[in-house]
Amino acid sequence: MRKLHSFWKKIYLAVITALLSTGISAQDNYRPMEDVNKVVDLTLDSLEKAATARPEAGSSRRGNNPVLFLVGNSTMRTGTLGNGDNGQWGWGYYAHEFFDENQITVENQALGGTSSRTFYNRLWPDVKKGIRSGDYVIIELGHNDNGPFDSGRARASIRGISATDSLNVTIKETGKKETVYSYGEYMRRFVRETRALGAHPILMSLTPRNAYERPGRVVRVNETFGLWARQIAEELNCPFVDLNEISALKYDVMSEWKFNYHFYLDHIHTSAFGARLNARSAAEGLMQCNHPEIQSLKVMMKTEKPTTGVRREKGKPVLFITGDSTVKNTDKDEDGMWGWGSQAATVFDASRITIQNSAQAGRSCRSYLREGRWDKVINDVQAGDFVLIQFGHNDAGKELDYGKARNDIMGTADSSHVYRVRTDKEVRNEVVYTFGWYLHKMIDDVREKGATPILVSLTPRNEWKDGKIERRNDSFGQWYRNVVEQTSVEFVDLHNISADAFDQMGQTATQEFYKGDHTHTSKLGAKLNAQGIAKGLRQNKSELAKYLLPE
Repeated sequence: MRKLHSFWKKIYLAVITALLSTGISAQDNYRPMEDVNKVVDLTLDSLEKAATARPEAGSSRRGNNPVLFLVGNSTMRTGTLGNGDNGQWGWGYYAHEFFDENQITVENQALGGTSSRTFYNRLWPDVKKGIRSGDYVIIELGHNDNGPFDSGRARASIRGISATDSLNVTIKETGKKETVYSYGEYMRRFVRETRALGAHPILMSLTPRNAYERPGRVVRVNETFGLWARQIAEELNCPFVDLNEISALKYDVMSEWKFNYHFYLDHIHTSAFGARLNARSAAEGLMQCNHPEIQSLKVMMKTEKPTTGVRREKGKPVLFITGDSTVKNTDKDEDGMWGWGSQAATVFDASRITIQNSAQAGRSCRSYLREGRWDKVINDVQAGDFVLIQFGHNDAGKELDYGKARNDIMGTADSSHVYRVRTDKEVRNEVVYTFGWYLHKMIDDVREKGATPILVSLTPRNEWKDGKIERRNDSFGQWYRNVVEQTSVEFVDLHNISADAFDQMGQTATQEFYKGDHTHTSKLGAKLNAQGIAKGLRQNKSELAKYLLPE
């Protein structure tokens, strides 16, 4: 029997030796996770540079107030600097907007390229130095827990949540030895070590990537990382927010075009639009979570959406009007400047439809959107409402990256460019799109709410040549028509309707319709443009025309 045992032992050793000689190692017992994102993120290769961008742990603390630490990867802080210099943003950049910073500060400690394993080993020790009793730590990791265990980025964790599985590896490039654990085991360690410091851990599932599992259904991760994070949260009685599902539900109802622009350059990293969406989803998930450990955190949150303040009346739709100073001006002095939106009640029956003039002087499509004014409108819009959209006067020019930084890229192509914007107030990175792209976005947003968007061309300027008032049909006029062709949106060509009326009057008679310059109208001019809106709606046989006063 001993001879037989010795024989099989020799065979076993011979097999192991043969396997090792062919390059097969113990880690082949574990199948590393596939990198479905196909994204090369080299941030972690420059930790010294990254250290200059990430705040010193706890440095944001105000007095004895708690700090909310964010632990994650590039979906939370994109790139080394996290400043959107490539058009990509992580949701951690916007997370502070949902908290009262007089009560708690949000500190984004995330770093692109990290996995649960590499963050825990290389960054977590320094983060822990800033955590105090009463703080909160959100952990959202997993996008990078793939690839080789022992070469390249060497960031893969073992699949699943096993507490006993481990793998001893030697990093090929450095010769450093390391023990690799499961994804779930790293999550356990984050949770336990956070609590050991007297702070409150919160686990979140991953942000969605730009992929459909079928039309209208965004891919979920509820069989892998979403499931594993939830299981660890249940095991350790830790708060859990299914960020993946909350954001994915929002994406499900979007048009494919809109879904795509929430990402930038690839299928995993978000644009500013996607980052804001994920930040709001995270905040909403926290507010919905009933775990007792974060009830005090919810008291310090701000999740109400900004609105126009419109007062709705039962049975009456709302007509939202958006635009610039030609739509809304000072609208007070009888002999001053007036926008045509102020005269909407002279053509619409205010007893049957509520008029909300949300235009703002000096704004372009781009700046109206950037300042959050469009968000206020779209947050208020309901099914059955109407939204008039008229921009253009402030969209042309050279101030793309300086001054008021309100100019768009001219045209209607579905394209963009990242600009380093420098103004008197700040220096920032901003993705700028074409004039037509911004109009397309607004139209799509309104339709998503079940309301009716109506595009309105810009008012004519009081400039004449050869006895005719100016027409911009070869620039903005053409771009409006391109958008109409692309989106099939209803269109009121106010530019030409009013210009036709002025041509019939003649240049001398037209002077009283403008005030101060060649662009802004007097009250009389505002009324004429409002009448032009009514004329265009009747010509279109528009649903909105039903709410006009009799001629």
